[in-house]
Amino acid sequence: MKDFKWEGVMPATTTQFDAQGNLDLDAFKHNLSHQIKAGVHGIILGGTLGEASTLTAQEKQQLLATTLEQVEGKIPVIMNIAEQSTQEAIRLAQQAESEGANGLMLLPPMRYKATDHETVAYFASIASSTQLPIMIYNNPVDYKIEVTLEMFAALESHQNITAVKESTRDVTNVTRMINRFGERFKILCGVDTIAMETLLMGANGWVAGLVDAFPEETVAIYTYCKIGEIEKARSIFRWFLPLLELDISPQLVQNIKLCEVATGLGTGHVRPPRLPLQGKEWERIQAIIKKGLASRPKELDYKKYV
Repeated sequence: MKDFKWEGVMPATTTQFDAQGNLDLDAFKHNLSHQIKAGVHGIILGGTLGEASTLTAQEKQQLLATTLEQVEGKIPVIMNIAEQSTQEAIRLAQQAESEGANGLMLLPPMRYKATDHETVAYFASIASSTQLPIMIYNNPVDYKIEVTLEMFAALESHQNITAVKESTRDVTNVTRMINRFGERFKILCGVDTIAMETLLMGANGWVAGLVDAFPEETVAIYTYCKIGEIEKARSIFRWFLPLLELDISPQLVQNIKLCEVATGLGTGHVRPPRLPLQGKEWERIQAIIKKGLASRPKELDYKKYV
């Protein structure tokens, strides 16, 4: 994809299952069509929200092929790589490239808490094995490995490492990255609850979670921030925040899939070891969703600015 850009709203897509736990490609395509219609700028497959750890290699291939067919080359499709060995990560990166993916998102080595040197070597080995543009996922809160400024400096020589999914939850890290590297690494917010602040401090985009259930509102916030309509963005963001907080939870997949059911964009089914929410927690999440839907913004006009 010649005009590939790490910018805009890129949904970390959910994987839709039926009641028996099989892939529901019709439901997946239904959600994807709404993302495209809302104006998202890219699609990310195989992340935490996609329940990638429960998917077979064949299912990942199906999801990639289905997505590439539906987006028709209009927006990039990015595959997530989260593996336990460098060898397998390289194999999957090369496979994604051969199957038509437009970019990669890389997590640090899984299960093993690598040193800084090992993490840099892991990223460098994968980058050297593919021509695809790469976004490093920097999430020390959940994955216990922080990709520091010095580590990014060590990766600068790899020209296809071009972006970071910034999930340190420290908004000032955006400014640190820009001060150190300028435009060398594009910055995409990876934490829904601080997306607006991150965008206003210079981030290029937003790898979003609640977009899976609320695509229009998410793209509207991004658009308004970028054109300087701050009051419009702030109004939507204030409404959105209780829902966005459902993304910063160990049960984010179940939470967001309940939101998708409420907005008609998903089946709600998860794969074990994840299980459906129950009891008071289910009631709490449903109350947040119900309250959000009751005051959902109407007549968003962001598309006239696109």
